[in-house]
Amino acid sequence: MTYPTFSRTIQIDGLSIFYREAGAKDAPTLLLLHGLPSSSRMFEPLFARLSDRYHLVAPDYPGFGHSDWPDPKTFAYTFDHYAEIMNHFTETLGLSRYTLYMQDYGGPVGFRMALTHPERIEALIVQDAVSHNEGLGANWKTRRAFWSDRTANESALRTNLLSLSTTRTRHVGNDPNPERYDPDLWTDEFHFLSQPGQAEIQSDLFYDYRTNVDSYPKWQAWMREKQPRLLVIWGKYDLSFDLGEPERYRADVPGAEVHVLDAGHFALDTAADEIAALVQDFVGSSRRDLVSRRVG
Repeated sequence: MTYPTFSRTIQIDGLSIFYREAGAKDAPTLLLLHGLPSSSRMFEPLFARLSDRYHLVAPDYPGFGHSDWPDPKTFAYTFDHYAEIMNHFTETLGLSRYTLYMQDYGGPVGFRMALTHPERIEALIVQDAVSHNEGLGANWKTRRAFWSDRTANESALRTNLLSLSTTRTRHVGNDPNPERYDPDLWTDEFHFLSQPGQAEIQSDLFYDYRTNVDSYPKWQAWMREKQPRLLVIWGKYDLSFDLGEPERYRADVPGAEVHVLDAGHFALDTAADEIAALVQDFVGSSRRDLVSRRVG
């Protein structure tokens, strides 16, 4: 049976939150959290491949995609706030159990959600999202300077983080075959970043990213204690983060599945079939493991 993808909006904390949804609602739920500067649109390849067996839900954060873009003067663009809104989003939709799929910014949003409500988490899927300080690569020097002195480094940060060149590099990385990538991927995102108010929104949110680095030890301790079912998917051409990060997850969760793919930071660009197969196998085995533990 083919399940269409629905584009929906819902009011959460006074904001219109856009989300994509597909699949039978009584099927296992995948909650898909996107990265910068993308939106729920980045998960379209998974919707096309997995909605016949899973319930897929992918929201846009405030300030991204088709959700509301409140004024930074009146809205706190922080990862704590995002996690709070996303938790309210799941509660309003009645999502009480789900596998959490986290890419890039989805990591700091999702880990906050998991630590607040661990009872809701069936399993974790990490795709190019960092939870160890060592995972931040060389291009984070400018970004760390911004955290230390925002006023002096804001202009350099915006060039480093929001330029067309950086937006392209986030997709292509150092892939020796850049012709595999659709240029609409980064030109569409750069158009989004060029809209009025976006520079201020993204600067505010990225200034708060320093709180993620401070929280990494807490997330690591939670993983080591809880030993969640964990799938780590990584693009080997990703220049945003250090390639050693997948093994750091395995050090925290020795039973984690780790796969480094022929892909970039947005691995679904070029490895959608492979990722869909990995997710299908992982979620199936996670649920079988959950059932066996309950029976045992």
